[in-house]
Amino acid sequence: MKIKFVNIWIVAGAAMLLFTGCEKFLTNDHPTAITDDVWWKTEANAYGALGSIYAGVPDGTSGRNVMLISGLSDEAVNRGDFRGNYDIFTRGLQNPTWDVAEWIWRDNYLDIRRACRFLENVDKCFMDSTLRERMKYEARALRAYYHMECLLYFGGIPIVTKSLTPTENVMKRNTAEEVYAFIESELNACGEKLPKEYVNDEAWRISSGTCYALLTRLAMYFKKYDAAKTAAVKVIGSGVYRLHRSSNANANSYAELFSYAGELNKERIWFRRDGCGSAWTTLAPYGIGGETYLSPLANVVDNYETRQGYSIQELGPDSIDAYRRNPNYKNNRDPRLTASVLYPGQSFIDAAYILKPFDPSTLNLDKIGVQKSTATGYWVRKYLDQRDRQGRSGTLDFMFIRYAEVLLNYVESLLELDDWQNPDIVAHLNDLRTRAGMPPVDVARFNTKDRLRVLIRRERQAELAFEGQRYFDIRRWGTVKAVMNGEVFGATDPATGQAIKVQDRAYTDRDYYWPIPEKEVLSNPNMRQNDGY
Repeated sequence: MKIKFVNIWIVAGAAMLLFTGCEKFLTNDHPTAITDDVWWKTEANAYGALGSIYAGVPDGTSGRNVMLISGLSDEAVNRGDFRGNYDIFTRGLQNPTWDVAEWIWRDNYLDIRRACRFLENVDKCFMDSTLRERMKYEARALRAYYHMECLLYFGGIPIVTKSLTPTENVMKRNTAEEVYAFIESELNACGEKLPKEYVNDEAWRISSGTCYALLTRLAMYFKKYDAAKTAAVKVIGSGVYRLHRSSNANANSYAELFSYAGELNKERIWFRRDGCGSAWTTLAPYGIGGETYLSPLANVVDNYETRQGYSIQELGPDSIDAYRRNPNYKNNRDPRLTASVLYPGQSFIDAAYILKPFDPSTLNLDKIGVQKSTATGYWVRKYLDQRDRQGRSGTLDFMFIRYAEVLLNYVESLLELDDWQNPDIVAHLNDLRTRAGMPPVDVARFNTKDRLRVLIRRERQAELAFEGQRYFDIRRWGTVKAVMNGEVFGATDPATGQAIKVQDRAYTDRDYYWPIPEKEVLSNPNMRQNDGY
């Protein structure tokens, strides 16, 4: 479902001013809403206003669709324009009217405005002073996050720390360095003051650990490895988080993490409640009652190692052919593959239900290219829980940032700081690998900085597949041109050994950042468009 947005600087159109009066407009989020002198009274009012700021925390398969960002990378392909026309980006066809860029820009600045208004008015509420101070730090941290998301997609943006009037819609873009410094300062300040954790029914709130985890993500993107390491150490040293390991001896701990059975875990650092409630109508096979709008590409499937710790590329052409015809040939692949991807010939939920994307029968709802079916012959398995099958929806939370990512950021920062022999690297990689059912790192093979980098990047894609981070990883690594240009392929037909070509992709330098929405450029004479748009 598309999100409805309002202008970045004002919440109602300028025409409304003619009917409601300027003074009333300047004290409301909407000209006809309750005025400030009526609203900002009680603790309940403060909770309500703060809750509205959390509205922009990204979902996985609805609203902000973080998982669909995978389709802007070499992990997957998007279909279903009603969810957003993501696919045109992979062909270099996006422009300043691109809906996805417009939604994210406007949504973030709406939430930034809400945060500013909260900070400007919450002191008027009669409430516990300690709670009020905590709420202020929550609002500041959320405001910093919304700036961060815009920075990562658009580059330098206006830093907004007050609710703006219509006449103030002339702000220039700050540089990327200035925005980074603002976000870093805010998240560090909030990280020092916010609680380490909340009680269960408030576990979704932004915490101290969330602030530092976001800092690791931001610092890694800008290659500020010292800052990333420092923030990661704070998360690791907090003692709050740990990798999820199932209490069920027969369960795969990694797979369980993305189901209702593993939903309440200590690995999630920041999550969106019900954020994958629509997973069944976004990712699941059409033939079993689902709908598919994000389909994995061969690249992500080929990335998974064998259970012996070797990539299929290391095994030679015969093995590559065998593993492409049957990705889990002899049940000998990294278990994270079957926890993350559904592939041809696999049964799903019902033993009698076999996925046959290459079956040409007109009755085959899972055939490649059928509306609401896979576009590649693969399906995303993560966050699909059979409890959601009957109702085609549910309440499964989406983990926006996990402890596993922090560990991966930490080991990569050590590597890039030339501390590649630090024993923490192997220790944390082994923790991730053994949790998934993989062997420890072979230190005899991965005995140089370059070889270890290859392993860390492979491990990162295996661990975080379809969680929205691959898009940023290929940019910060400088591999985006290599992997986002030319032909891309999906599954291999087991009968012919031929992989299906999905599309031709195109990427140029301008695509590193998204276009500033046209409406924003037209309404603000000082707003400079990104190069190439």
